Amino acid sequence: MVLDDQHGEGIAPVVQAGRLDRGMPKFAMTNEQVADIAAFIHSFRTGGYDISREKPQSILVGDAKAGEMYFAAKCASCHSVAGDLKGVGAKFADPKMLQQTWLMPGGGRGRSQETMNVRPTTVTVTLPSGERVDGTLDRIDDFVVSLTTADGTHRGFQRDGDVPKVEVHDPRQPHRDLLPVYTDKDIHNVTAYLATLK
Repeated sequence: MVLDDQHGEGIAPVVQAGRLDRGMPKFAMTNEQVADIAAFIHSFRTGGYDISREKPQSILVGDAKAGEMYFAAKCASCHSVAGDLKGVGAKFADPKMLQQTWLMPGGGRGRSQETMNVRPTTVTVTLPSGERVDGTLDRIDDFVVSLTTADGTHRGFQRDGDVPKVEVHDPRQPHRDLLPVYTDKDIHNVTAYLATLK
């Protein structure tokens, strides 16, 4: 009914007569008053979105200088603005994508992962005999670990508790460790700083 309504003509009869069987009382409103209410209802976004949920025009609301200081303290031991992050601000037209990517590199697919050049997670499996097998992690759970060795061979090993010994080397672990530490302000500041690296 609301979607078919243009200026309150469909809503007015319901508002003025009420729906007593559904607990909605009658409202003594003029057609002009209902038209005003209809205009307000039609301003809502479809799908249940209201104005408070709209995306901001830009997420670049942080202090780039404060972000630079935070970066120097928390990120510079692994990353360099002259090296792996050179020109990173120019690689992302959308600051939101830049923010998501630096928070968890490789957390998505496609261009963001390629742009950040994320190394794959590797694993070392040490068998009871002492033999070590290294490769790119394909899968791990409580029962099996599978990997691909440097020569492209796929290997899989049954797991029983700590046998064999499995060491996972995840280059994103430092980012995972920082996720519960960041404040919103830190995130916005670092994003504002990274966006300046053109």
